[in-house]
Amino acid sequence: MDTLERLTKEHYNKCMEQRFKEMVATKGLDSAHSEISDLDWESTFFLRHLPVSNISNISDLDDDFRNTMKEFALQLENLAELLLDLLCENLGLEKGYLKKVFHGSKGPNFGTKVSSYPPCPKPELIKGLRAHTDAGGIILLFQDDKVSGLQLLKDGKWIDVPPLRHSIVINLGDQLEVISNGKYKSVMHRVIAQTDGNRMSLASFYNPGNDAVISPAPALLKENETSQIVYPKFVFDDYMKLYASLKFEAKEPRFEAMKAME
Repeated sequence: MDTLERLTKEHYNKCMEQRFKEMVATKGLDSAHSEISDLDWESTFFLRHLPVSNISNISDLDDDFRNTMKEFALQLENLAELLLDLLCENLGLEKGYLKKVFHGSKGPNFGTKVSSYPPCPKPELIKGLRAHTDAGGIILLFQDDKVSGLQLLKDGKWIDVPPLRHSIVINLGDQLEVISNGKYKSVMHRVIAQTDGNRMSLASFYNPGNDAVISPAPALLKENETSQIVYPKFVFDDYMKLYASLKFEAKEPRFEAMKAME
């Protein structure tokens, strides 16, 4: 974790910082005088691990970063699968149920969003990342141990998730809310931009396969609920296509839209 944090920050300084500054200048973010609601104060790129890795295809990564990230991702994959089995145990589902649902025909999707949140001159006007729930399954976050910014919504209030050294923050996405029939809820969260410090965030998403069929687990439906199912049945990739345009909206209309597609 220490090595990956160092390499990630070095990569930002070498390859991403100038691009971010150019983006800020082009869009006039540093001279804004009113709230910006359609952009985020973040520098980011995405690495795919499963079903097929794209790490070798990204030209500006050095070998140390590639090799360390591959090793880290393998450990996180094992952790995600362990967590899925623990969720099964908590829900009273048979062991392996969630892994089977996530598998689809080609295995799960797994990737890492590598983000930096540089110092922001006007954090009151722009979020580091606007409020949303995650679309997928289990999110495993390795975040900066010094610079804060992550918040989650609990009981109508925004709560800080403080930096904690050598830790992985676990978050649950919309798919687990559906499969658990609402026993687990996907969590609304956001990142607040900071005036000092460059916050590192490595968010790894362990998601269902594209053709995985998602619906409430039959074992969690009471007999009298079968005619009044709250959550829809859908193919994961169809949900992701809808989510792409509605990420920063409430999740309930997404669920209703998928229900209408049934």
